[in-house]
Amino acid sequence: MAQLEAVSERRKPASAAQIDVAIVGGGLAGLYALHRLRGLGLTARVYEAGSGVGGTWFWNRYPGARCDIESLEYSYSFSEELQNDWTWPERYATQPAILEYINHVADRFDLRRDIQLNTRIASASYARATHRWTLETREGERITARFCVMATGNLSTPRVPDFKGLETFQGQWYHSGLWPHDGVDFTGQRVGVIGTGSTAIQMIPLIAQQAQHLFVFQRTANFSLPARNAPMDPERERRHKARYAQRVREARETGFGVPGYPIPTQSALAVSEEERRRKYEELWEAGGTIGFLNCYNDFLVDEKANETAAGFVREKIRSIVRDPAVAELLAPKDHPIGSKRLCADTNYYETYNRDNVTLVDVKSAPIEEITPRGLRTAGQEYELDAIAFAIGFDAMTGALREIDIRVEGGEALAEKWLAGPRTYLGLMVAGFPNMFVITGPGSPGVKSQMIHSIEQHVDWIADCLAHLQTKGLAFIEPEQDAEDRWVSHVNEVADATLYPRANSWYVGANIPGKPRVFMPYVGGVAAYRRKCDEIAAQGYKGFLLGR
Repeated sequence: MAQLEAVSERRKPASAAQIDVAIVGGGLAGLYALHRLRGLGLTARVYEAGSGVGGTWFWNRYPGARCDIESLEYSYSFSEELQNDWTWPERYATQPAILEYINHVADRFDLRRDIQLNTRIASASYARATHRWTLETREGERITARFCVMATGNLSTPRVPDFKGLETFQGQWYHSGLWPHDGVDFTGQRVGVIGTGSTAIQMIPLIAQQAQHLFVFQRTANFSLPARNAPMDPERERRHKARYAQRVREARETGFGVPGYPIPTQSALAVSEEERRRKYEELWEAGGTIGFLNCYNDFLVDEKANETAAGFVREKIRSIVRDPAVAELLAPKDHPIGSKRLCADTNYYETYNRDNVTLVDVKSAPIEEITPRGLRTAGQEYELDAIAFAIGFDAMTGALREIDIRVEGGEALAEKWLAGPRTYLGLMVAGFPNMFVITGPGSPGVKSQMIHSIEQHVDWIADCLAHLQTKGLAFIEPEQDAEDRWVSHVNEVADATLYPRANSWYVGANIPGKPRVFMPYVGGVAAYRRKCDEIAAQGYKGFLLGR
């Protein structure tokens, strides 16, 4: 019945009114999707809410924002020329450097002519009779497309501050995910940072260097390891690029999508305490987080094994922070190490030795309200000139739930996900034909090197569309039973680990009222890739395909 347009038609420039593929989001996922789908001869167009490309790296401009994956790994692998030509200035790239790279990719591959900025999609509706999606922007523009690719990102919907009295505050307040593009000068100010997650851990040391006094309001302590950031070593970069293709292949056989860290085979409890400590010391000095997460095969599944590493890091915190009471507040004791996002820092714990930094425990004395002059807890009031909210995002589902996505005559996606997100492979949703999600809930996404997972998903989607095109098929959607089995599998894998023990954004614990569901797939990227490839090789087992 419905067929993809003829090749001659598909090669025409994408029309804003009627196209093959609408891509929602202009970050790393959206750009690669555009590049890859163009290669199939499809007309595709990206719709991006921001005034520039970059996604999370466009919006998150807070002090100290940088990637916690090493620069040499955090880049596209689809073009070896791109990788070899690009030079990263530091071991861990800053937000400006990553955004420069993303813009370079957009220019190098001539992507901008099919990117529409300052365009927020408000709704998307699928008509089964025509096998087409109709998307509507907040400004009222309508776009029709055969396929919809949601490249909306996992950390792209900032949690809105809802503290009592915020509207009365006479100073300035900021959210880490909506930071002013011109930056903020805190010189001479009394500043409050609310939150001590990965974002706050990056910004606190830099704000402390400017502020007259910095008050850090901590509810939950988080584990953080030293990044050991430094200027890029040219010889290390040369060696890396010489083995670039091989490293890409190696990454596919790892748990986190980062080469150099093969899936471990040894138990932490099978070696002596001296050997464990020697390994932890080496990892601490080397810097970064992947080494710890990947050091032993029971690190994230056995509480006793995990405690050997957690205890080691607590010792390090106590050795760095001079005030014993402050050190104890900073030493996490309510969750296994790695069960929440493991942070990487530069002088985070050392910052609490500064005379102008005060750690406020808001677990024992919760924040009651924002006042005109500052912030009041159950214990006292703090006078502040500025507040920085580092309270996170409505992770993994927030951006999709903000769009009214529905199939004519059926339920909305937000309704289907009331009890938590449900997908097949994290790629598609039963009942929503021809809609793909890049690194969605139920995929490794946030528990992997994100660009690795983005490329794997986009390549799978592109191969799927090529299959539909070759077979003259008009639609694809998951079978409900297949989705149910996958959701059960994701839960079963997570329940066999220590991840669900933590109140993390992995389970939506940072959003009041959000269903507590562990969202990522933590079986590892190698196992996940094999499963996706196997399903495709079996004629897209678990999917309904038709004309």
